[in-house]
Amino acid sequence: MACRISELVLDCRDPESLAAFWCEVLGYVVLNRDDDGSVEIGPEKTGFGGLQPTLVLNPSEDPKGGKLRLHIDVNATDRDQEAELERLLAAGARRADVGQTGEESWHVLADPEGNEFCLLRLRLDA
Repeated sequence: MACRISELVLDCRDPESLAAFWCEVLGYVVLNRDDDGSVEIGPEKTGFGGLQPTLVLNPSEDPKGGKLRLHIDVNATDRDQEAELERLLAAGARRADVGQTGEESWHVLADPEGNEFCLLRLRLDA
């Protein structure tokens, strides 16, 4: 058996605020808060170790520098891409330009701290 991604770790200025955003985007819940200010979020019923990775938001004062080398892609589960785009923008995402041509089938967005992620076209089962 090969490895499986269990957690994605993201440094950020405000873990609580970013946790609230990503919980809204992914339908996750807060699983753990550490004394150092880190917040772990994940699927409510499975938590850590399930098929979906959890997201750990670590406090950091280091500034984000340029385009992320690794980013998250998301897919809608209960609506089409355009309706999901409107939901994500209303939740606090904003459009981002990382050099795309405008012909892509996905939308490049940024979370409230400027971390890029993409909304893909394909709708997935929940």
